[in-house]
Amino acid sequence: MPKFNVTRSVLINAPLESIYSTVRDFKSWPKWSPWLISEPDCKVDYSADGKGYSWDGNIVGSGEMLVTSETENSVIGYRLSFFKPWKSVSTVQFRFERKGNGVEVTWVMDGSLPFFMFWMKPMMAAWIGMDYERGLGMLKDFSEKGNSCSKLTFEGEQAFAGFSYVGIRTSCPIKDIGPTMEKDFGDLFAWLGEHNITPSGTCFSIYHKFDMVKGITEYTGGAPVDSIPSSLPSNFISGKIEDCKVYVVTHTGPYRHLGNAWSAGMMHSRSKIFKQSKAMHPFETYENDPRETPEEEIVTKVRFPVK
Repeated sequence: MPKFNVTRSVLINAPLESIYSTVRDFKSWPKWSPWLISEPDCKVDYSADGKGYSWDGNIVGSGEMLVTSETENSVIGYRLSFFKPWKSVSTVQFRFERKGNGVEVTWVMDGSLPFFMFWMKPMMAAWIGMDYERGLGMLKDFSEKGNSCSKLTFEGEQAFAGFSYVGIRTSCPIKDIGPTMEKDFGDLFAWLGEHNITPSGTCFSIYHKFDMVKGITEYTGGAPVDSIPSSLPSNFISGKIEDCKVYVVTHTGPYRHLGNAWSAGMMHSRSKIFKQSKAMHPFETYENDPRETPEEEIVTKVRFPVK
């Protein structure tokens, strides 16, 4: 069977004993799990001895995780079994190591796929790797601030009124999307200001490509305008988002956790909660100004065009 390994780490500035206790307590997992955030109503059961939990949902499938070994404040080993959407068994570890004034938490999975899914091995490792990064990011905030700082609201299908826009289309490593996008919007707003052009609505980003295996994304960051200017800088583009119907996932919290909304939306699509259109690329709109809004109150709407 095709085997794969996923290893991700994060540095958390909190007491080791507290972090270990949080991870060891399965009842804390819904507060920072990168999967359960996609289906808050998923049925979750906990074993009486605290060494296991199981889940059964329409979005996240079903399975169970059991503690198989543990060394307090050092390492926890698990047996992870998936029942749906397909059966598999993996070994998982959390490792804890003091680093300076913080703790490095490492999440490891050694898993395998059914033979007929050998072609999905690179993609599966990339998916789980991003899930682990999202989970560790929420665990870090939860351990340091007492809150995972990421909330999702599933608003369902809505009509979306399109608009014309100007923007900048960019390709960059996924890991660099934050600073790259910040620069793009800085350049865009500087140009709009120089030409006395006021955006006619909230700013947005359209995601044309998101290659998790290669770690590259291509997007357009833009602003709606009443009319397209006759002349644009060479690195700018113009276009139009057509009127359409979209499935909306609203994220409240810092941009670093926006992957939760995208992952949840894709999971809802795969579970046939909505039929995603291939004719239009998904996009996100920024509902308030991050320069004037506490990060835990930043609202972003991720919109998936539907058929």
